[in-house]
Amino acid sequence: MLSPERLALPDYEYLAQRHVLTYMEDAVCQLLENKEDISQYGIARFFTEYFNSVCQGTHILFREFSFIQATPHNRASFLRAFWRCFRTVGKNGDLLTMKEYHCLLQLLCPDFPLELTQKAARIVLMDDAMDCLMSFSDFLFAFQIQFYYSEFLDSVAAIYQDLLSGKNPNTVIVPTSSSGQHRQRPALGEASMLEGVEAALFYQRLESLCDRHKYSCPPPAFVKEVLSNVQRLTFYGFLVALSKHHGINQALGALPDKGDLMHDPAMDEELERLVVRSRLHRTSRQHRAEEPGAFGFQRRDKPEALERVSSASAATPYPYRWEPRE
Repeated sequence: MLSPERLALPDYEYLAQRHVLTYMEDAVCQLLENKEDISQYGIARFFTEYFNSVCQGTHILFREFSFIQATPHNRASFLRAFWRCFRTVGKNGDLLTMKEYHCLLQLLCPDFPLELTQKAARIVLMDDAMDCLMSFSDFLFAFQIQFYYSEFLDSVAAIYQDLLSGKNPNTVIVPTSSSGQHRQRPALGEASMLEGVEAALFYQRLESLCDRHKYSCPPPAFVKEVLSNVQRLTFYGFLVALSKHHGINQALGALPDKGDLMHDPAMDEELERLVVRSRLHRTSRQHRAEEPGAFGFQRRDKPEALERVSSASAATPYPYRWEPRE
């Protein structure tokens, strides 16, 4: 059934809000690139499977970065895929460096930019060396904030730097002959990290930014909550607070709560099936190698063993289903 929200929106606005045209364009491009293979089982089946994968969140696997970051649903899907694929890193208690986490990201997205990984690591490490070790949970929640709200945080960094330098946001600078070149905005260095800005003034600027920002941003109520608890704060202190905020994580909806981060019964069950399947296959091969007629002759009980292996290898329905975010 169509939701009341859907019925209240004009068609073009609903399509834009759910990025339907983005997925249609991508589906058509893939159809044209693989038309010879797709012609064997039909175009209708192709579109059905494509949009099923979009709903399940598996459509972003091994895709280019430009597509992964194209929509909020793609970003949330990538975050969840990264968590599910490499959850065992945290479960085993392993600590990795920034470069090692970047290698894991590249396994899912070969052209994932190093800069985003560095920014996420900076939230965890602050002013420590970038080659320090990080836990999976610390990196994951920092990465979630940096990746999902990337454009918003770039604007936040600019606002922070303006406040730090005492620049009036309403001041209009007119270049003269003596200052004909624009100076680049200074980078956030150690000094800016330690000094901080007034939280109330910072929130005033961020409130108007959330109202007009065309990209995703954290719920303003949670931003206000973070900034109302302190008088002054640094830029990275603000990012750390966002990454640890329970409400922001729930509102984004890509990852479980930190206490449940290592628990994924559905994935554990699937992994157990893979282990059993591998053991059966290995046992079957070992028996065949030990049989006298293994090379050219089959025993009568061999088809039965192969039947057991194939039944263990049968695909199982996947319990999770992704729906586009409201």
